[in-house]
Amino acid sequence: MKQIKIFPKTFAYTLGLMLFIVGVAHMLLYFFTKPEWIDVSVNQQAQMSFYTSLNVTDYVTKAVLQALPFSLICCVAVSTICSFLFSRKITVPVRHISMVTGQMAQMQRGVFCNSNSKDEIGILADNINYLYQSLLSTIENLEIEKQRVSESEKLKVDFLRAASHELKTPVTALNATLENMILGIGKYKDYDSLLPECKEMTEHLAEMIHDILETSNLGVSAKKETAVRVDLSNMLSGLCEPYILIARTKGIMFHFDAADHFSVVLPPQMFEKAVSNVLANAVAYTKTGGKISVYIDRQKIIVENECSPIPADILQHLFEPFYRPDFDRNCDKGGNGLGLYIVDTVLKSMGMSYSFLPMKEPPGMRFVINLSNLS
Repeated sequence: MKQIKIFPKTFAYTLGLMLFIVGVAHMLLYFFTKPEWIDVSVNQQAQMSFYTSLNVTDYVTKAVLQALPFSLICCVAVSTICSFLFSRKITVPVRHISMVTGQMAQMQRGVFCNSNSKDEIGILADNINYLYQSLLSTIENLEIEKQRVSESEKLKVDFLRAASHELKTPVTALNATLENMILGIGKYKDYDSLLPECKEMTEHLAEMIHDILETSNLGVSAKKETAVRVDLSNMLSGLCEPYILIARTKGIMFHFDAADHFSVVLPPQMFEKAVSNVLANAVAYTKTGGKISVYIDRQKIIVENECSPIPADILQHLFEPFYRPDFDRNCDKGGNGLGLYIVDTVLKSMGMSYSFLPMKEPPGMRFVINLSNLS
């Protein structure tokens, strides 16, 4: 059975009620018009008396019956018009809300309920608009979170693949050395000289595993650590002290300027780890006789070191895990390839922006950490 829409239903109900009231009123008017006798007596100076009995019911009934059709037609017409206007006034906003909510159900953007009324229908329209905007905002946030989680999972997979590849070489070398020692092949019979090398390999593996496990938890650790307000100048001064000593032993000038004092709110341990890696890279790759400058400028930490500028094709890969440039693949010189990856992971987890670009005069590299959003 086809359901009747709200406008004809409301119109039918309203018109039926109005016609019922009109019908009852006219029926009562008709039935209560009963014949009645009116006695009229006139006395005049006691000499003349007049008495009559006048029946006016016929005249009233006739007048009412003559006016009844016209009155009924007028009342029906007025009832129809009033019912139409009333039904339209009530149902048009409801139909509009129904149409808009249908569009909302299809997740169409930019739709909302227009209602200028301040009654319950207007409040309902406002609540629907607020609910729909909240729904869209929640969906958008979920999409962003889904994308972030997807990217995070991809980074973890890439990191594990790189870690397994990085561990494969020393494990294979250690395994081959031990097999040859067991078989007693050639120089591998000399256990006294090879056992210290094997021990050194295992220590190197243990160190790599420790770095890998620690690096894999950096993002979580940075989020778990409580952020506190710290004096950035004092923090940098303490971080630079050991690297100043290392730079002196290598014949490198280390200049530190913390004249621009300001405090920031951040997780101190994770931030110190990131800055320490930047300073360690600067000391490791600055040539003897070169200069390292660390200073604060307009809420930015700037670390500059004089060296051969890194080409753009290598620079774009430096923040990948275990990446070491082809000109320095040696682990003893190039580290474990996790330094800048740690810097990238920690700073991104704390919502900080950074840049690492070549300098022209003097030739070198400049690392800038922007802290303006943390003040």
